Amino acid sequence: MKIIDLRSDTVTKPTSKMREAMFKAIVGDDVYEDDPTVKELEKYAAKLVGKEAALFVPSGTFGNQLSLFTHCKRGDEVILGDDCHIVAHEVGAASVIAGVQLRTVDTDGGIMDPLRIERKIRKEDDIHFPHTGLICMENAHSVGKVVPIDNMKEIYEIAKKYEIPVHLDGARVFNAAASLGVEVIDITKYCDSVMFCLSKGLCAPVGSILAGSKDFILKARKNRKLMGGGLRQVGFLASAGLVALKEMVKRIDEDHENAKYLGKKLKEITGIEVNLEEIHINMVFCNMEKIHHDVDEFVQYMRDKNILINPPEDGMYRFVTNYWVNREELDHVIESIKTFFPQ
Repeated sequence: MKIIDLRSDTVTKPTSKMREAMFKAIVGDDVYEDDPTVKELEKYAAKLVGKEAALFVPSGTFGNQLSLFTHCKRGDEVILGDDCHIVAHEVGAASVIAGVQLRTVDTDGGIMDPLRIERKIRKEDDIHFPHTGLICMENAHSVGKVVPIDNMKEIYEIAKKYEIPVHLDGARVFNAAASLGVEVIDITKYCDSVMFCLSKGLCAPVGSILAGSKDFILKARKNRKLMGGGLRQVGFLASAGLVALKEMVKRIDEDHENAKYLGKKLKEITGIEVNLEEIHINMVFCNMEKIHHDVDEFVQYMRDKNILINPPEDGMYRFVTNYWVNREELDHVIESIKTFFPQ
């Protein structure tokens, strides 16, 4: 039996169409801006999210940090959620690369209160205060929740009131759009720049996109070079990204349905707690603390069953569905868990 990997959607491998596209890709030196496949990807990606221009970057973290670096001056302050990816999972890069201070706002499952954000904005030209240089949102949030569009709209309007740019960490923005039943442009119109991943649920092997105005991307291109992201014949990777955006976006809701199926089946097991209403995208969070068990033993048992999972974080296991995990394999996961935790 093949390995069933539920640790994350970052484990996805390129599809056969991606591999073929990479093999046949026409490439050039992208630093000279003469890689036609990269240009095609950037033009397509910009139009998809309703921005003037776009830039291929190596990863989501790279794209987020490049955005902070481009929007802000050193010493600026960035307002964002206390549990967002930029704060929690990007190694403190904002202080190293952009040289900015992060001013966090408590969230409710990734959703920020617009009034709290407004209170955090530095409104006075006071010698003691840093300048508010940027507001960041995240959708879908890395906790698996989708932020309502009305919430994003309200935050964006506050930002415009104070002439502050807004960046969207849209690593899984296509998951958010599928969950909300809207076009991705309906989400990205409430930000000035957006980063989204071509990997994860879209299965490209490498790469993300940073999109925004022409002037912003022009500055970001030079900053990308400074950060070491001036790639050469990157069309080999961009070709897979084109397949991701043209084909894989259309089927991403299948992962959501599989996540809901997995969550429902887990909830039927005595002692496992799952909030089905909180399964917005392809992530299932569950609590197994009521079933006293050795975590290392359980993780190894699942591995012996050809199932890869991560140990719990803050008491919660996270299982992530993706293109390479089908319904039959999820049934194997359920039966394996039932065997480990006899009822």
